[in-house]
Amino acid sequence: DVQLQAFGGGLVQAGESLRLSCTVSGFVFEDYAIGWFRQAPGQDREGISCFGSSDGSVYYRGSVKGRFTISTDNAKNTAYLQMNSLKPEDTAVYFCAVLGDYSRHNYYKSTLGCPLVEAEYEYWGQETQVTVSS
Repeated sequence: DVQLQAFGGGLVQAGESLRLSCTVSGFVFEDYAIGWFRQAPGQDREGISCFGSSDGSVYYRGSVKGRFTISTDNAKNTAYLQMNSLKPEDTAVYFCAVLGDYSRHNYYKSTLGCPLVEAEYEYWGQETQVTVSS
């Protein structure tokens, strides 16, 4: 079974940093896309960053661009989300998700790059809470 585990959340003050990690097991870490999503209380889940391994595509939601950085370590089957200059509005539960056979995916074929659409992802991990105080 494919399992994802996200961790690294916590309580920080505005302006501080956190690094989230997402470890994937039971999954061959090649030809994949991985996404980070978050959901604030009372709001819909939103995609914030993704990476496509087969085309090197990287996307960030506008509100996090320049502050967050996605990266992966294939040897460790792990993805990271470095979050700098955190703001209170970044407070949410954060999720990681992965899809396999990315080179067969419509987004790859259409050269759209990795999807920031939760419906496109096959496997999801449990959330990690990020709370940013002002």
